[in-house]
Amino acid sequence: MVVAPIKRLTPDEYLERERQADTKSEFIDGETIPMAGATANHNRLSLNLCRLLPTEIDGSTYELFMSDMRLWLPQYECYTYPDVMAIAGTPQFTDDKQTAVTNPCFIAKVLPVPPETYDELAYFRFYRAIPELVEHLLIDRTTCRVEHWVKVKERNWTLTEYVSEEASLMLQSVPLELSLKDLYKRVRFEAIAPHQDDPSSLSSDPTDK
Repeated sequence: MVVAPIKRLTPDEYLERERQADTKSEFIDGETIPMAGATANHNRLSLNLCRLLPTEIDGSTYELFMSDMRLWLPQYECYTYPDVMAIAGTPQFTDDKQTAVTNPCFIAKVLPVPPETYDELAYFRFYRAIPELVEHLLIDRTTCRVEHWVKVKERNWTLTEYVSEEASLMLQSVPLELSLKDLYKRVRFEAIAPHQDDPSSLSSDPTDK
């Protein structure tokens, strides 16, 4: 029995499918990854973070985008939808319609449930290819926990984990002290059945090459 090879899409074919689709999908290594629907906690955390981030500090301006804006990663030919992005100065768009950006200095992701279904190492490897990227937040929506990755120098990142509402962290890309109490405002921690989220996982090798 001969198994037909899986046809991988080109970026242009993906974009055309995405324009016609009713739901969003990410694009990884020629394949589309359907995105799971967001829960109330997911939306609360994304909105809280976006409201806390400034659009201007000491004369520096920042453009903020939420999950409807695509991120294009040309080195890996990937399109993703981060939950929150910040861009210092002028956004670099991929087209005149301004449907995707390439130069965030800050990316935040609210983790799905269970968190293990999200291949954070694979995504973070993609994101580290962005020259402008300075930091990356991973936000748990089932408990008060934030992973804060900060770029020290090329190919050198540090991780700090925050697990208390009394904690606060200092962002580096956007000069701001972020309180976890403010970030988790109105978030209700409840037991969530595993079947409520069914996001697809990535098959990419999470190790750096």
